[in-house]
Amino acid sequence: MNPSSFISVAFRGVFGGFVLDAAFTTPTHGVTALFGPSGCGKTTVLRCIAGLQRLADGYCAVNGDVWHGGRSFRPVHQRPIGYVFQEPGLFPHLTVTGNLLYGAPGRSPLRPGDPAGFDEVVALLGLEKLLDRAPRKLSGGERQRVAIGRALLSRPQLLLMDEPLSALDPQARDEVLPFLRRLHDSLSLPFIYVSHDMREIEQLADHLVLMRAGRVLAAGPLGELQGDPALPLASRRDAAVTLDAVVSAYDPAYGIAMLAVDGGCFTAPMRRSVVGGRRRITVAAGDVSLAREAPRATTVLNTLPVRILSATPAAEHEIVAVLGLGPAGAGSRILARVTRLSWENLRLAEGNELYAQIKSVALVRECAK
Repeated sequence: MNPSSFISVAFRGVFGGFVLDAAFTTPTHGVTALFGPSGCGKTTVLRCIAGLQRLADGYCAVNGDVWHGGRSFRPVHQRPIGYVFQEPGLFPHLTVTGNLLYGAPGRSPLRPGDPAGFDEVVALLGLEKLLDRAPRKLSGGERQRVAIGRALLSRPQLLLMDEPLSALDPQARDEVLPFLRRLHDSLSLPFIYVSHDMREIEQLADHLVLMRAGRVLAAGPLGELQGDPALPLASRRDAAVTLDAVVSAYDPAYGIAMLAVDGGCFTAPMRRSVVGGRRRITVAAGDVSLAREAPRATTVLNTLPVRILSATPAAEHEIVAVLGLGPAGAGSRILARVTRLSWENLRLAEGNELYAQIKSVALVRECAK
């Protein structure tokens, strides 16, 4: 493992009755999400990475550059980070332009590969018409977009985001999410994104750090952790697996796209699409049913050959099966939640090769890269 392309952290400390013992390594590309229930230590880990919280037993290195280790501790103002809090914290006496530029003075000129300059950040976040406004005249979603822009204009090497949508109402969250996706697709800047909302995670994250009670349960690619039956994500009522697909064909007459993944191809309704374009989809465990034989006549568009890789009891009278797509189940993995009665009636078992009917495939977002 080349340390120059990873973020490595290990933090241990006691805060009253709360014990933090969290360690993980994640790539310095894409978005890494810290996910878990409220109070599990996500924000504390983020503050430790930022240098806002100093622990006697801590380690943090980004691209091989040690920010905290042993007696060495780089203070927050010397760490090349941008930090976006739950509340935007804009200066009421400054315009949007003044708030955006607050973190920029005194910085070195932009270099190739750095986050975009002022005009580019304004365009990415859709702030062109807001530049002369005072914060009090902005909506909650607009204020948070300004806060994100201010963090980007500090030219960070790492952007830390602590539940930036949690204080917004659903409409405002839906307003801001497309801009976050745009940043993800347009900038080479790594993000660490804290959330307890799996919908946000599915739209934004490439890598996942799963936390519970101050500890890291697992860290790795988002889809792999979602499909791991040993982790609690697979047993949730909203269990799903996120897959990155490539558009292999599109039929404008029916508004239907063929989305290729490893081991199979999904059919999904889409208003328009370009062959070769990348799309992110989710397949919910509750939308997958199993059949011994390929259905001859059905309204379900997706029937794929699969193999049962594992089966785990979930809620009472239910089974969660991990399915591998394609020959011998060697392709992408999805989940199926079935009743124990159906499982026993079909005499299902690990290793069975059969057919999965997927009632719906959710299109999460278009991927630019």
